[in-house]
Amino acid sequence: MIRSASLNQERRREDIERLADGEVVDVVVVGGGITGAGIALDAATRGLRVALLERRDLANGTSRWSSKLAHGGLRYLRQLEIGVAWESARERHLLMSTTATHLVRPLAFVAPLNDAIPPMHGVLTEMGIRVGDLMRIASGTRGDLLPPPRRISSQEAIRRVPSLRADGLRGAILFWDGQIEDDARLVVAIARTAAAHGARILTYCDVGAVHGDRVAVRDALSGESFEVRCRRVVNATGVWAGQFAESVRLTPSKGSHVIVDSRTMNDPQAALVVPVAGESARWVGATPSGDGRVIIGVTDIGHAGPIDDDPTVTDAEERFLLTTASKALARPLESSDVIGRFAGYRPLLAGREGSTADLSRRHAIVEDPATRALTIVGGKLTTYRKMAQDVVDLIVAGQRRPARTASLPLVGAAPRAVLHSVNAIPRLVRRYGMEAPSVEALAASDPRLLDPIADGLQVLGVELLFGVRHEGALSVDDLLDRRVRLGLVPRDRRAAQDRVDALMRGLAA
Repeated sequence: MIRSASLNQERRREDIERLADGEVVDVVVVGGGITGAGIALDAATRGLRVALLERRDLANGTSRWSSKLAHGGLRYLRQLEIGVAWESARERHLLMSTTATHLVRPLAFVAPLNDAIPPMHGVLTEMGIRVGDLMRIASGTRGDLLPPPRRISSQEAIRRVPSLRADGLRGAILFWDGQIEDDARLVVAIARTAAAHGARILTYCDVGAVHGDRVAVRDALSGESFEVRCRRVVNATGVWAGQFAESVRLTPSKGSHVIVDSRTMNDPQAALVVPVAGESARWVGATPSGDGRVIIGVTDIGHAGPIDDDPTVTDAEERFLLTTASKALARPLESSDVIGRFAGYRPLLAGREGSTADLSRRHAIVEDPATRALTIVGGKLTTYRKMAQDVVDLIVAGQRRPARTASLPLVGAAPRAVLHSVNAIPRLVRRYGMEAPSVEALAASDPRLLDPIADGLQVLGVELLFGVRHEGALSVDDLLDRRVRLGLVPRDRRAAQDRVDALMRGLAA
């Protein structure tokens, strides 16, 4: 049964009432990140009754703190994680060709050959990139979508990344990978697609005790408590998985990023990658995000302390990122260039002592013998769909319920030729795909909604309205930090705060 894909306060209230009144679901998914949303979608499309419960907002945790890339698994080849690399290449293909064509697109990467990369390291790097390209070919990704890698001259490298340091530059390796328009938008699209197939997507619902056939829930907005009856529970809470599965051992990895204005790097048209000295498979990347910003990351270090809901970038992490990236730049980056920072934790499986950069990105599913609750940990954003499929395969073992998500476009997705013909504001097409005309139409009664919400910002008023009416945003923070992502740059958030406050007051009146 196909329902509306719209998530809003009214639908949330109706879904809570049904569950509180005793409706039994087949699967309760705890966690509204990309893994939980993916499981809800996979289960719902196989005909299972699903409720997803998230204690805060969709993509509130790790899933919004990624590098915004759909990696083909290049780094895992250097670690001889062939299976993970192949899975990454295959899932990247599905994202770019079928499931999220509006949100994942090609991005060129430049690996400069200079004194930061000795000649032999350059040869090995190029070999790894070309092996990765064989996986691109095997996965079915055509060369007109992700072109094959090639050596380029120093002049072409500087054209693509104008801030490159020319002295000592021996040329560069040009290769391509997938870039995600917005990781939080991807999560929301998955959750809304699950809702269209009948899943009950409930944010601000805090799960307490987990039993074999029910979970205790507290509605954080009303303060009321209720139970959800179910046949199976899936714990997809990432680095917080230990709250419901004490036997699961994780080694959290912290990934930190900083943001600079694109003009600081002379408006690069490709991402820059620079190797970390002394490490064979670790790089720092400077990735243009298409909105006048460049994201520089990632640190990928072990984290032994408490897991914060809102992790921060330390001064040492910022220095490391800027220093590493600056090895390839004509003008070194400084802390004064940084306009935003963000960090997140990855739920890596516990392994040997050492750098978390060397830990596998494989995922694992653990079953609690007492409650039969399933916990999924590990994995990576790009492979969320396969992770979800593996979980639901266990739940429906022996039943004739084949997975459907490999061929199912998310809301807004369509073939690229169709997307190119959509008659709507280009920014809206880039972020909403086939839904862009509907977003634009929200300004029919007030054309001012098609204006940027503040000077110097690209976000339009209709995006805020669509976020509340159709994307499940229930607060100012939901809008600013996870639907339009202005929270990544504090000054942008401050510039938009009054407009968003006024919108939310008007909708509540």
